[in-house]
Amino acid sequence: MKIHFIGIGGIGLSALARFLHHNGHSVCGSDMKDSPITKELIKEGIDVFFPQSAKNIHNPDIVIYSAAVSDENPELIESRIRQIRTLSRKEALPLILGDKKNYCVAGAHGKSTTTAILSSILNSSALIGAISKDFGSNFRYVDDLVVFEADESDASFLLSNPYCSIVTNAEPEHMEYYNYDYDKFFDSYKKFISLGKIKVLNAEDEYIKALEIKDATNLYPSIDIKNISYILKEDEPYTRFELKEYGYFEVWGFGYHIAIDTSLAIMAALNEIDVETIRENLKNYKGIKKRFDVLQKCEKFVLIDDYAHHPTEIEVTMKSVEVYDNLKNLNKRVVIWQPHKYSRTYDNLEGFKKCFKPCDELIILPIWTIPGEQIIDIDFEKEFAAYNPIFADKVLAKDCSLEIIKDGKTIKTYDEGLVIGVGAGDITYQLRHSS
Repeated sequence: MKIHFIGIGGIGLSALARFLHHNGHSVCGSDMKDSPITKELIKEGIDVFFPQSAKNIHNPDIVIYSAAVSDENPELIESRIRQIRTLSRKEALPLILGDKKNYCVAGAHGKSTTTAILSSILNSSALIGAISKDFGSNFRYVDDLVVFEADESDASFLLSNPYCSIVTNAEPEHMEYYNYDYDKFFDSYKKFISLGKIKVLNAEDEYIKALEIKDATNLYPSIDIKNISYILKEDEPYTRFELKEYGYFEVWGFGYHIAIDTSLAIMAALNEIDVETIRENLKNYKGIKKRFDVLQKCEKFVLIDDYAHHPTEIEVTMKSVEVYDNLKNLNKRVVIWQPHKYSRTYDNLEGFKKCFKPCDELIILPIWTIPGEQIIDIDFEKEFAAYNPIFADKVLAKDCSLEIIKDGKTIKTYDEGLVIGVGAGDITYQLRHSS
């Protein structure tokens, strides 16, 4: 088929486009502007148009659009006028995944990491909402065994056709989609879990525990995961731990949460391969881009990029920062925070006010917002007064240093200590020079 993607540069939609392109369909798409992802898509032979315009709709059989696309989008309007079949990303999942053997990973936190780890262990096809450093992409095609990052934010995980349902945790998130109806939210998780022939759950997560799921391969970290230790190899973080009766495993990354994510991947992979193959294949995993991504490793200065944009995620990331700092003796921890969306910041404000406690200095950038989002007045100076934060417009990464920019001027430069940027907006590009 001829398939056009509106918003093809998104991390999730681009993976679906690549998957269908590899399967022999004629794929093209559009986005508002060029990006590293669209550049890669073009290299792979997928036509991408900028900006979005009605003239980009030629004669596709199907138009698939991202959740960020509104009904006023000119390409969506043109497609509907011409009575071309249009599907949201959510509605397109059965078309893409319907006849595959899918290992689907869901959860408020850790699903990208768990998906990437499992795809490395199984050496399988993968559709991830992040870039795996194992194969340098959010997509890989091997065969019809697929590891898929399933999204609960719009309940699309219910259409992912899981052979194995894997859940890292079920903390309420994206509640605006569920109209703040907690019963509806948790019922969606129950349904997703029930769809899987095999169920692998983190049973010590308080929210999963409350679901009272039967007939699942449960993981109890306090019992099943033992003897955790952390090491640096060429300044890269690794966690070592013992799991059940399977012996020791070593995985890229720091933290108890990494041990949990890896253990869930191991328990799922045991349905396909033996434990020694799992232990060996785990060495392929080298982390994912933007998840505790060590960008610069200088003698006195380390720069890290992390996608954490929820208080729970930032709190976990800060624990990893403490481990890294203790091993490197950098003696200074600086956090650069780019709040993500007014609604998320406001809904989780009390959590954000607590999660930065382990840092020595906090720098707050402007909120990263999306077109059409309702602006909410938040007094950051008052709410975060306890941190005495620095307010800046942007940051500029240089070799072994980071400049803090306000009103077009450098107001501070860091060239010592551990500096970590957290957020889901464009902070990742600011920390990576122009890459």
